[in-house]
Amino acid sequence: MRRILVTSALPYANGHIHIGHLVEYLQTDIWVRFQKLRDNRCIYICADDTHGTAIMIRAREEGIGEEELIAKMQKAHVDDFARFDIQFDNYGSTHSSENRELCAEIWASMRAAGLVSQREVSQLFDPTAGTFLADRFVKGTCPKCGAADQYGDSCDQCGAHYSAADLIDATSTLTGAKPEVRTADHLFINIEKLHEFLDRWTKGDEHLQPEIANYLAGHFLHEPLRNWDVSRPAPYFGFEIPDSPGNYWYVWFDAPIGYMASTRQWCDTHGEEFDDWWASDRTEIHHFIGKDITYFHTLFWPAMLETSRYQLPTKIHIHGFLTVNGEKMSKSKGTFVCASTYLEHLDPAYLRYYYASKLTNRVDDLDLNLDEFVARVNSDMVGNVVNLASRTAKFATATGLSEKYPDDGGLFDQAAKDGQAIAEAYESCDFARAIRQILATADRANQFVEHNAPWKLRNDPDKARQLQDICTVGLNLFRQLAVYLAPVLPRLAEQTGELLGDPIEHWDQSQQPLTGTPVGKFKHMMKRVDRKHLDAMIAASTEREPANESAEPVTDSGQPLAAEPLAETCTIDDFAKVDLRVARVVAAEDVPKANKLLKLTLSLGGQERRTVFAGIKTAYRPEDLIGRLVVCVANLTPRKMKFGTSEGMITAAGPGGKDIFLLYPDEGAKPGQRVH
Repeated sequence: MRRILVTSALPYANGHIHIGHLVEYLQTDIWVRFQKLRDNRCIYICADDTHGTAIMIRAREEGIGEEELIAKMQKAHVDDFARFDIQFDNYGSTHSSENRELCAEIWASMRAAGLVSQREVSQLFDPTAGTFLADRFVKGTCPKCGAADQYGDSCDQCGAHYSAADLIDATSTLTGAKPEVRTADHLFINIEKLHEFLDRWTKGDEHLQPEIANYLAGHFLHEPLRNWDVSRPAPYFGFEIPDSPGNYWYVWFDAPIGYMASTRQWCDTHGEEFDDWWASDRTEIHHFIGKDITYFHTLFWPAMLETSRYQLPTKIHIHGFLTVNGEKMSKSKGTFVCASTYLEHLDPAYLRYYYASKLTNRVDDLDLNLDEFVARVNSDMVGNVVNLASRTAKFATATGLSEKYPDDGGLFDQAAKDGQAIAEAYESCDFARAIRQILATADRANQFVEHNAPWKLRNDPDKARQLQDICTVGLNLFRQLAVYLAPVLPRLAEQTGELLGDPIEHWDQSQQPLTGTPVGKFKHMMKRVDRKHLDAMIAASTEREPANESAEPVTDSGQPLAAEPLAETCTIDDFAKVDLRVARVVAAEDVPKANKLLKLTLSLGGQERRTVFAGIKTAYRPEDLIGRLVVCVANLTPRKMKFGTSEGMITAAGPGGKDIFLLYPDEGAKPGQRVH
């Protein structure tokens, strides 16, 4: 029996769980449930990440203490997870006595190893909030590639890492204020001293996916590693560093130690030895995280563990982001959906199944295509799997299962053999492959039932034995599917156990048929997705904005506004916030029932596309615009309009009507290039 400790990244206590977060927690829960079904000793550990500036600011805004805020948020998180059937063995908090003690222990180890140093640091300070700003609370323009709206530690466009102070036109995400540069003493870990160890530990695919190992080698380990800033000065909500009064451990120091602290809570509750789980090479430690926190979990965290007496991770499983209909989740489009909002409209089993059908062991992004979501659930689960039970169980309720398993032409044996490939797919986190194999098995089972048509035999007394045998085969094939799907759909497994009087608890139950037992009354196991419920969820998640037919200011009649007095003057700093990019028009079309609008599809270089509505129909024909270069305001807040959402603006001049003149950049420009 394997002993396995599994964690997911700790959700931050500053916001509610949304469907993007759920990719990771469902992925982890499925893997853990599979391990338990295989009779491995496996515990799933998590906690809320509770420290940092954002918690302090939010508590202040709500007029409550930080501890009250994090307790309230933890309850909301736990409730959301439970309703999605995500089953933790312990769910703790980084703001715990166990975490404080373990932080102090690991810190002492790093001090003893000579890795800690102190120096004065210039850091961005929010004068409105009265606090220094963590990197995640600063946004601006990347100093490397010029991409707008990037966080203070790294650029999601070019992958560069930098100091928040290096951002161009930085702003505080807490208050919108322009940060000031102030100095304070900070403590650092000289992680470069562990370069040789990290280079060795990250190589190959033993601990990391190959693409992650290559990423680390190419972006970080090919040069000296910069010192890691692990402290923040007051005011800061967190643990004060024992040997450095007035300084607090940075959230990324105490957050991963929270895995250990939550484990210790579980051990204390169950009478287990903590060292058996974190200081024993007999225990496998598996972390599931998103690709955005790769840096911390693959370099800093192994360095902390290597310096202390604790066990290094066996494997770090890294997944990509969630997109919806091929785009980033959007509040204006209603695709930024909170877990609680989803649960008001749809069955959590739908999302568990859909994510599983998409998740592989690669670091690919996962797209939630809403049309495909409806089609897959209704076809695969309701029409293929659950339908197998509904078409046989109602006939077997009166007779029960046959005393001897009938001849089925080898279907049960073939499905039992399929279990090996399905188990290997689950083990490797290639859930999509497991689902494909399960559906292929379900197809064969449905062909058997369709061919034997038990509904045609139900009124013929002479065919009663044949009917019982057909239903016995059908229900046993269904039970195999329920076992294989149990990690993904635990409620379906529970319902199957109730129907057949044999709870699904072990993977090996798929290897032996069930015979001579009663069959309960069939109850509906899963309803089809009703599109109107999905649409209601999107509507409930949409943050509506005033809708006009044009992106330009118009009167109620749709005419351009008359000349107004000059608006309040702006500074050159205000104007510099406008991100002007060269874009190529790749498609243009009329907007029906709109007097002025054309719908343009713009390419900003690479794969980036924008839909922009422009009030230029009176001056330009759509076909004359295709292929032309224009200047686009790329960082304009998307605007929901009657005809769709405009994701930017193209620049033009003129009094209006036919006298509208697009601003064309020099033809030597390239899409995506900035306009200065």
